[in-house]
Amino acid sequence: MSKLLLLEDDPSLSKTLIKYLSSHGHELDWAKNGEEAIDLSYDNRYDLYLLDINVPLLNGIDLLKALRDADDHTPAIIISALRDVTSVTQSFIAGADDYMKKPFDPEELLIRIRAKTSTLQKALQFKNFEIDMTKEEISYNGSSISLGKVQKSILLSLIKHYPDPVNKNDLMSLLDKPSDLTLRVHISKLKKKFDLQINNVRGVGYQII
Repeated sequence: MSKLLLLEDDPSLSKTLIKYLSSHGHELDWAKNGEEAIDLSYDNRYDLYLLDINVPLLNGIDLLKALRDADDHTPAIIISALRDVTSVTQSFIAGADDYMKKPFDPEELLIRIRAKTSTLQKALQFKNFEIDMTKEEISYNGSSISLGKVQKSILLSLIKHYPDPVNKNDLMSLLDKPSDLTLRVHISKLKKKFDLQINNVRGVGYQII
């Protein structure tokens, strides 16, 4: 599942895109203005940005410039009613990876999103870990590691959900014989083996940070 940030001040279009893209396996956060979008980008990790240009407080092009200046190279698609060459040019100069002119077919947008996120879905990096998402093989400090099925599944789940916590029940479902004690033991072993910080989020589950 790819996590997307949508910057769009049109509620009707936003709800349509959120419903359509969510039905195709994407998770979306919706920002109605540029300031809200930049706050979300700092607090969350996204696989792709969908940015309108003419939005309140901070327009999509200036937002993208700020993200690129902050070394955020997350793929970005501009979606805008502006059809002039200047707007398109400014968008790409700011660091856009693609530009879609409104109105557009949501199916075409989905195709372009898949094109931009497919390479991200094949490999995932977290600190000293690199995960081959196709084979679900894990490397640590450049070397392949071997883990038991349960610990591997727990580690993959924690990393894939970063920076969000993983629900305790979801982690329990990965155990052969589910129990609080067994889960804590597996978490403890992972922390010790890889010097990881994994927090118990009370009432939710566990979070890797």
